[in-house]
Amino acid sequence: MSSRGSTAAARVLIVDDDVSVTDTFSRMLRLEGYEVWAAHSADEGLTLAQTHHPNAVILDLRMPLTNGLQFLRAIRAIPGLTNTPVAIVTGDYYLDEAQAAEIQALGADLRYKPLWLEELVTLARDLLSSPVRD
Repeated sequence: MSSRGSTAAARVLIVDDDVSVTDTFSRMLRLEGYEVWAAHSADEGLTLAQTHHPNAVILDLRMPLTNGLQFLRAIRAIPGLTNTPVAIVTGDYYLDEAQAAEIQALGADLRYKPLWLEELVTLARDLLSSPVRD
């Protein structure tokens, strides 16, 4: 079985400026057997992504300085990370059409906070089992 389908080897990066979110998500996914890194800014997340080459990224949309959409654009431009499955998780229930279209065009899933344990684990599994984007 490939590492993408196995939780034991699966690497997940969580990027959210809310420390309580990254701590909770990290703890929950580690309990499921995932290897997890957490970043509290998009810039820190890009550094961790380049260093650890995660199999999936769970990303907040609204962050100061560099937001989630800017992070998504940047990761899609990094060789070796262009096909990494990404889910944007946001508390914003309204996205304008341009943002929603760009998120879709960049191949990211969109989910809304709060995510409960079962929803987070299902999201991680779905990302890790998704076919690689072209």
